[in-house]
Amino acid sequence: MKIVTIKDLKRKDVPIYYRRIYSGIVVLELIKSIPLEVPLDFQIEQKPTGSVHIDINLSKKVDYPLVPLQKELRKYIGELDSSGQLPN
Repeated sequence: MKIVTIKDLKRKDVPIYYRRIYSGIVVLELIKSIPLEVPLDFQIEQKPTGSVHIDINLSKKVDYPLVPLQKELRKYIGELDSSGQLPN
């Protein structure tokens, strides 16, 4: 499983300053190397201790184990966030 990109990424307006909510379409390559597009919503929350929590919601079922998929998505989204590539 490989995450190719997240396209059509948009930030939703939220009045809480420590929470950012995004929606987009994740492009995955599963076992057969065929691109699969899955709508997703995710939330990045800054905890009082300074840690970051990423919550992911996939809008469509994927024929792949959910736990490893979410783990890779959290890692990918965290890298996008730390490099400043997420929209403001």
